[in-house]
Amino acid sequence: MNKKTLTKRQLTVIEQLFNGELSEQQVLEKYRVSRNLYSKWLADELFVREFERRITSVRLAGQALIARYSLVAAAKLVALTESENQETARKACLDVISLPGTPRNMQGPDSTQDARGDSAEQLSPQLAERLLAVLAAEKSG
Repeated sequence: MNKKTLTKRQLTVIEQLFNGELSEQQVLEKYRVSRNLYSKWLADELFVREFERRITSVRLAGQALIARYSLVAAAKLVALTESENQETARKACLDVISLPGTPRNMQGPDSTQDARGDSAEQLSPQLAERLLAVLAAEKSG
């Protein structure tokens, strides 16, 4: 079944599988593709390559979307460290500390740390002050 190009029907089925509106079975029924024929398509290198290309494309689009909104999410999380609700502020502080890309989480095997393994000096003084205040309030409460 190896051929140089996919049929219009194959391309349409792939497109429909990735648009998320119908289940796989519904797509196959809509385009009158039997399970047997679909299995043959899945054994076709060209069909599989196109399918995998679409998977890669969707994953990259998802990563781009997450990257685009990560700054907004991080800013909102940092704003929550100032919440009047101590539990909300405490959880936000812990989440900020554990964010990927923060100094504590960027340390690799070659990074230098002080004797305690601390990286608190890399936080802004204002954020460090808020974090300590929230954590102290929790310990005393």
